[in-house]
Amino acid sequence: MIDYQYFRFYLDSEVCPVPFLTNSKRLLELIRFSHTLFALPFALLAALLAWQEQPFRWQDLVGILLCMVFARSAAMAFNRVVDHAIDSQNPRTATRHLPAGLLSRKLVIAFTVICSAAFVLSTLFFLPNWWPLLLAVPVLLFLLGYSYAKRWTVLCHYWLSAALMLSPVATWIAITGDLNWKPVLLAMVVFFWVGGFDVLYACQDFEYDRSTGLHSLPARFGIKTALRFAMFSHQLAVISLFGLWYVAGLGTIFLVGVIAVALLLAYEHWLVRPDDLARVNLAFFQINAIISIGILLIGIADLYIEL
Repeated sequence: MIDYQYFRFYLDSEVCPVPFLTNSKRLLELIRFSHTLFALPFALLAALLAWQEQPFRWQDLVGILLCMVFARSAAMAFNRVVDHAIDSQNPRTATRHLPAGLLSRKLVIAFTVICSAAFVLSTLFFLPNWWPLLLAVPVLLFLLGYSYAKRWTVLCHYWLSAALMLSPVATWIAITGDLNWKPVLLAMVVFFWVGGFDVLYACQDFEYDRSTGLHSLPARFGIKTALRFAMFSHQLAVISLFGLWYVAGLGTIFLVGVIAVALLLAYEHWLVRPDDLARVNLAFFQINAIISIGILLIGIADLYIEL
């Protein structure tokens, strides 16, 4: 018989101090699960381009979705564990789940381990292509390594963007077993786009990072110069998008989309100014979500709609 008293004890224990469903909801909040859309659309666009050259397989699509979700969840949860002390001291982050005591450290560590193992196992969907399984652990270590970057380099923003740029490259390798300029250019879009908006986001912690010796571009060079870095990074992202349009032989719909992305990025930089960071969250969350989903949608439209 099932010992329900055991489960009641588990739900009341230090590992799981609140009911299971509440913990699940808080874990999803902890890793900002909804923000998976920042990288997932680029992986899916890489898959759509790869399927122009390789036959579609349902198991590849399932593998892509599972790998993206588990890898990002593991990285975000690990980041929260590593930054627990830092988040506790920063007024902007002190209300996050671990500093506020809404989740236990043991539970988040267990969640990280489970997601990491699930990510590695999810690469089995790509068999008989062994490359995803062989590369799974090195990729995961690189993703987790980002959590320490702010402690020693001002380029920590671009470690994050390099971690996210792996999504289209890994997707392409998983489907085709090789690599060419299409996923590389798409990866460059992600690298410069994410690096730019992470610099914008880091401007909010300018004073705290300086006072505690943490590294970031705003802390090292000041907000005004950091915003210039971000703008230049986004200009390179747009150039990379144009490059993808040309190399992949995409059409008018995608070209119009690239121009729209450029305008949205310009609007983002208009919103965030050195003397006014009040609209950083609007620029970070809403506009970048539109850009991410929008690039995927214009890619689908361009590939499957004939003008």
